[in-house]
Amino acid sequence: MVNTNTVIGFVGTGVMGKSMAANLQKAGYSINVYTRTKAKADDLIKDGAAWKTTVKELTNDSDVIITMVGYPSDVEEVYFGSNGILENAKQGSFVIDMTTSKPSLAVKIYEAAKEKNIHALDAPVSGGDIGAKNGTLAIMIGGEQEAYDSLLPIFQVMGENIILQGKAGAGQYTKLVNQIAIASNMIGVSEAIAFARKAGLNPEKVLDSISTGAAASYSLSKLAPRMLKEDFAPGFYVKHFIKDMTIALESAKELGLSTPGLELALTLYKELAEKGEEDSGTQALIKLFEQ
Repeated sequence: MVNTNTVIGFVGTGVMGKSMAANLQKAGYSINVYTRTKAKADDLIKDGAAWKTTVKELTNDSDVIITMVGYPSDVEEVYFGSNGILENAKQGSFVIDMTTSKPSLAVKIYEAAKEKNIHALDAPVSGGDIGAKNGTLAIMIGGEQEAYDSLLPIFQVMGENIILQGKAGAGQYTKLVNQIAIASNMIGVSEAIAFARKAGLNPEKVLDSISTGAAASYSLSKLAPRMLKEDFAPGFYVKHFIKDMTIALESAKELGLSTPGLELALTLYKELAEKGEEDSGTQALIKLFEQ
């Protein structure tokens, strides 16, 4: 069982990871950090986190290693290879990949870790920058019950809705379910706001009416207000949503499932990215509907 003497290594301190690591600091854990752009970890370092110059160094000095990076290729890079996590983690230590990545890669990490007596969980999250800051993320976990039980105190610092979904890879599959649900919803929210404006309504008042009824969703209550303010700063990047939807579509095809809503959303977000919005938040989709 982990305790506040447990040293946590955090790899990746972007929009989400920075806040997640900060909450662990506030809870009393000692934090080691590594990220490709050191400036992104400056606030954590000022608050007492130890900067590590390589993934290898961070792994050697940590009991639990959490990764929150961008793409499956980044996950592959930090876990495998002579300077990666699995080659350098201590026996009996824990590794948690919280990146949204491929279920097959989560299984690969789990199996390679088990051979070295390292406990691995895949634990992607949902809740955006707000959930990361407030420690209210939904955390979807794949792996063994024993590892989940040991790490639950850490998960409870970062999130509220924490569920072990099944064996290795189940966390990633669950996150893909989440992204599929959001994909079509974001189209609906964007169309609805464009329609409200075109009809001459006050969109803020419209949101007050519909956001607590049957149309309610995170996208409607949290992202639609940003659309109205033309606040397109990333709580979650367009480019990362494209990555997630691409993985979801590939997985759906492997399962023999048709997902036309997902396909449409992916097409629209790719169009948005081509217009220079890949580093905007997902709420920038409204721009396609109000050109």
